[in-house]
Amino acid sequence: MEESWSKLGKEELEHQYSPSHWSHRMDRDAVIEAHVREMTEGTEVSRAAARTALDIPYGDSDSERMDLYLPDGEPTKFPILVYVHGGYWQFLSKEESGFMAAPLLPHGIAVMVMDYDIAPKGNMDLMVAQVRRSIAAVLRLYPQNAGVYLCGHSAGAHLVAMTLCADWMEYGVTADIKGAVLVSGVYDLQPIIHTYVNDALQMSLEVALKNSPVQCVGQMKPGNCRVVIAVAEHDSPEFRRQSQHYFQSLKASGLSVSYVHVDGTDHFDIIEKLSQEEYVLTQLILKMIMDQL
Repeated sequence: MEESWSKLGKEELEHQYSPSHWSHRMDRDAVIEAHVREMTEGTEVSRAAARTALDIPYGDSDSERMDLYLPDGEPTKFPILVYVHGGYWQFLSKEESGFMAAPLLPHGIAVMVMDYDIAPKGNMDLMVAQVRRSIAAVLRLYPQNAGVYLCGHSAGAHLVAMTLCADWMEYGVTADIKGAVLVSGVYDLQPIIHTYVNDALQMSLEVALKNSPVQCVGQMKPGNCRVVIAVAEHDSPEFRRQSQHYFQSLKASGLSVSYVHVDGTDHFDIIEKLSQEEYVLTQLILKMIMDQL
């Protein structure tokens, strides 16, 4: 099953890994423009609703900055949702990535979003390390937190999945990650090498294997972390295959994992709708967090 991508010709492989080709709502250019607009507007709403702490450094690089959306009051303990943006490791930023904070803030949940060095400036090893460093930084800022939860979309889901197999001793913290929601992600980077996406990334096979979550499942420790793999009805067959294969790999390793197929969504609005409290994935995140408080 996991090697079925190798039977596809280059043109079909690139088609499968072009999410904008598969939207049922609008054409490929329009859906990307709408995606950026929806997330930007949602982030503006969240910033207006929250106490924010913006552009906090988590490292020495100019791009190593994070934004915090904090609930009202001055609690000593609150759960923190860390969101990692997508954009095929070469697009988007934290400036469009706070859109899911507005429905979470009234429930006392803080949200952190970060920038990382997207390609071609950044390479895959660096991006993985930066996301982990940003999480370590927020843990140091709020050591009395009520649990850390992760969410990532597309390339961001890949980076979250890589974070789940981190050795946190390398980052000088103890990370009790209680839950992760991975939305329309890529969990095996081997097919990416053979597509236009790698023009900017310049990954070798060695780098792709090292940074493929499906190769790192054995490093994950079965614990209290609940993992949700979510996929859109109108994701491409390859995106759905990747999600299903990663789900099966985690399940076979004894991890607490569930699989959610979100009807009526494509690769883009499956994440955009997290700005809405009644949305199925927003409710899933709220239940995951509130059940563990």
